[in-house]
Amino acid sequence: MKSLFSFLFSATLSLAVFGQTKMSITSGSSAPVISRHIYGHFSEHLGRCIYDGFWVADSMNVPKKDRIRLDIVEALKKIKVPNLRWPGGCFADEYHWRDGIGSRKERPKMVNTNWGGVSEDNSFGTHEFLELCGLLKCEPYIAGNVGSGTVEEMAKWVEYLNSDAQSTMTDLRKQNGQNEPWRVKFWGVGNESWGCGGNMTVDYYVNEYKRYATYARNYNNAPLYRIASGANVADYNWTDVLMKNAANRMWGLTLHHYTLPTGNWRKKGSATNFAEKEYISTMKNCLYMDELVTRHSTIMDKYDPEKKVALVVDEWGIWTDVEPGTNPGFLYQQNSLRDALVAGVTLNIFNNHAERVRMANLAQTINVLQALILTQGNQILLTPTYHVFDLYKVHQDAKLLSVNFTSPDYSVEDVKIPAISVSASQDSTGAVHISLVNMDANKNITIRTSLYDISWKTADGQIITADKFNDINTFEKPGLIRPVMFKGAKKEGNDLVVTLPKLSVIVLELKP
Repeated sequence: MKSLFSFLFSATLSLAVFGQTKMSITSGSSAPVISRHIYGHFSEHLGRCIYDGFWVADSMNVPKKDRIRLDIVEALKKIKVPNLRWPGGCFADEYHWRDGIGSRKERPKMVNTNWGGVSEDNSFGTHEFLELCGLLKCEPYIAGNVGSGTVEEMAKWVEYLNSDAQSTMTDLRKQNGQNEPWRVKFWGVGNESWGCGGNMTVDYYVNEYKRYATYARNYNNAPLYRIASGANVADYNWTDVLMKNAANRMWGLTLHHYTLPTGNWRKKGSATNFAEKEYISTMKNCLYMDELVTRHSTIMDKYDPEKKVALVVDEWGIWTDVEPGTNPGFLYQQNSLRDALVAGVTLNIFNNHAERVRMANLAQTINVLQALILTQGNQILLTPTYHVFDLYKVHQDAKLLSVNFTSPDYSVEDVKIPAISVSASQDSTGAVHISLVNMDANKNITIRTSLYDISWKTADGQIITADKFNDINTFEKPGLIRPVMFKGAKKEGNDLVVTLPKLSVIVLELKP
């Protein structure tokens, strides 16, 4: 009996070890740094992102600087927002910057034809945006108007913001209360020029890009990081033509890809009311980002083997149907645990492509699409996506570590995806951070990780999870989904053994 018991115990132990996913993490001297600008955000004049988001009425009883809402500022400072993109989006190519400077009472009104046909009073303009960036301690990223604007208009905007010489534009800036130039370096030359930014062909746009970029001048201590309007999802020809003809004239090239739960733009799917089949299709569509980044990067390598040009994924995130009863042009959607998993997986993809992806912007910051923050009167609500950015901020400007593993599969009917997503980095203190996402809706997964050339003693962590993939935070229950301490990691020799609960995002910190 003792022999049989020993055999059964040994067999059970072998099965348990065999059932573990094995992973290795290594450090290399030539590893790239994960740019903090991968963790950027996007604020368009759309719905309630700017107005009733960042910029509120004088009468609203919340802490404010001018009309900038300071509880939102403090929440975003906590996650170390590195850059903020503005004024669009599609809105950028109908925005004329001189309408948004000077006395607010005298600023002309316009109709926001892209988003809901609402009146835009231009009370939030260039000075207000740059005041916001100053409060956030982040870099401004301005999208210039190529679609309905002129070369002169964009050139004058750059001069107004960046020149320290005496000119009509700098005198005007000083009259409006800003003596010193802001020296804004990130400039988008148009947005979605293949679509709402002008419906251009790539052959037409590449010449427009070179023309606009020529007259967007570098001023004293203010070199421009010019960013070309790049491909819509898998339009690889767009990337090829731009890189072939203008790679030496740009700092970055954009890519836009949204995760649609159903894959159908006409009926994208609910933000909260969905079953497991739609959940896994969402995660599959999210994982497509890795193929897109890989293939666009390969094309860029052909013309730029030294990887001087950044791939800038300045619009990404999950896009669902709007919440019932809301303005369809405002793109207001709730934010579930599924969205947190989408954020964690996408940021892991960007981290792992840090040699080429050096900037990205989640769409959008407040009350629009995959928002970090929702507002309701005086209240603000931190979404599950916000909490992912809070955990992942440890990767900003840290050295990428190489992760090697084969993920177990997660399957629902005829759809199969890898269950696990991982990225890892090492910061300047020597601490290692590992971000792990278990997309499996049914199974906990144990991973045994060998850490080569990495000395560590302790492992601490935080986890974001919930009972169901469509659980949400509400204004009545704002803390249902939030980071809590994670105790499922242990050290065995120099190996890290961790069990990932189903539907979870985990960030571990290993200290020497």
